[in-house]
Amino acid sequence: MRKLTSLAAAVSLALMAAPATATAAEPVTELGGTLANGATWAAEVPRNWNGKLVLYSHGFRPGPDNPAWDQGFDSTAQALTDRGFAVAASSYATAGWALGTAVQDQLDTLAAFSAEAGEPARTIAFGTSMGGLVSSLIAETPQSGVDGAVSTCGLLGGGINLNNYQLDGLHALAELLLPGQEVQLTGFRTAEEAAATTGVLLQAVQQAQTTPDGQARLALAAALMNTPTWFSGDTPPDPRDYAAQQEAQYNWLLQTIPFVVGARVSIVTAANGDSGWNEGVDYRSLLQESAQRRQVDALYRAAGLDLRADLRTLTGEADIKPDPEALEWVEETSTPQGDLQIPVLTMHTLADILAPVEYTEEYGETVREARATPLLRQAYIERTGHCTFTDAERVAAVLAMDERLDTGRWANIAEPRQLDRRAESLNLGEADFIRYQPAEFVNDRSWDPCPGQGHGHGKGDGYGKGHGHGKGHGHGKGHGHGHGRGR
Repeated sequence: MRKLTSLAAAVSLALMAAPATATAAEPVTELGGTLANGATWAAEVPRNWNGKLVLYSHGFRPGPDNPAWDQGFDSTAQALTDRGFAVAASSYATAGWALGTAVQDQLDTLAAFSAEAGEPARTIAFGTSMGGLVSSLIAETPQSGVDGAVSTCGLLGGGINLNNYQLDGLHALAELLLPGQEVQLTGFRTAEEAAATTGVLLQAVQQAQTTPDGQARLALAAALMNTPTWFSGDTPPDPRDYAAQQEAQYNWLLQTIPFVVGARVSIVTAANGDSGWNEGVDYRSLLQESAQRRQVDALYRAAGLDLRADLRTLTGEADIKPDPEALEWVEETSTPQGDLQIPVLTMHTLADILAPVEYTEEYGETVREARATPLLRQAYIERTGHCTFTDAERVAAVLAMDERLDTGRWANIAEPRQLDRRAESLNLGEADFIRYQPAEFVNDRSWDPCPGQGHGHGKGDGYGKGHGHGKGHGHGKGHGHGHGRGR
């Protein structure tokens, strides 16, 4: 994108552009600049600007490249500017886990845009993946200047749950597939450390897939990691086809292990420590609440393995503590509290490996506990993949939020059929909105260094119904990086 120093100069150039046609993109003014902390911002303003701004928050970028404009959102941005919306985005101050500044970077981008183009009549925050978390945190910020938020494929469980659910899966892989072998699972400070763990785990996973015993244990680890049982195709495997479900999980694990282990380096660096822990976690309780428990039970029985013994091993070897300062930082910067100040619409695919759909259940509960449920609606797309939305679905979500802000109430605006009709009327591609109830996110827990107080899971059937907390396992003081020690 070009960066222009004044709106007047930009408008003069835009007016020289060829007139828009039914197939051509609407002429836009390109704006941009640099914020005080070094973050860059960019914006596109259509010639027929309706006064409304979509403030886009991008997802996790490993770096080093960190542009303000996200090419992955480019076609959606064009569809929005074609319909009169302006679009603005920032790079955030850093690549990687940028939650230390990302919310303020976005609000500063809004201020910079307003200084150049004039204050928008309405601003809708829109984020993807980590940016979905950013948009949700903006929605909790009082007097932000943002009117509504759309969070897509968002890490809505927050950074603490992100680190812990990934740790639960990695812990199971290390303990059950590599008994007795030291494998670093937390506290990664370098890419080389992460690569070493990735290599060891991938080799173990590939070997495990060759035997019924290994497949059963992979299914257990996958359940603890909220790994989808649908990998490809238009429809998921039959609910009783446990072998096909496990094969899907295996394929997902091969893709996700390198990413999640590698990304932990960035989170550890940002927080100056690792917030993840599993000391005191009862893995039998976690599996009991998981929607995948029947699959795991069936595969263990078929393999002739003792599931209870493996769960005792996982619980007995769970001794990783968090770095207290890192835990505090992630809680303060990267964890939704649910206290919504503005309407929020979330959108999620059913089989998302990097932001499990169960996250939306956790987020809904967080918002409910904050008594802000009337402001929240959640939509689902019947599709596999992380952030694999069509432009039609993305633009429909923005238009739905725009209507919600016009009317002051949800009515049926966020109902699947209504979203589908709206999306399909845009001629921007297919739409697959579906009514869906996500299963419970089972990896949530609280850390208390005081002995005798800790985390306890409440009742639930593993299908998104029921949840609770209580006094549970005691935790001692201390912190440190963990290794899977095996049996």
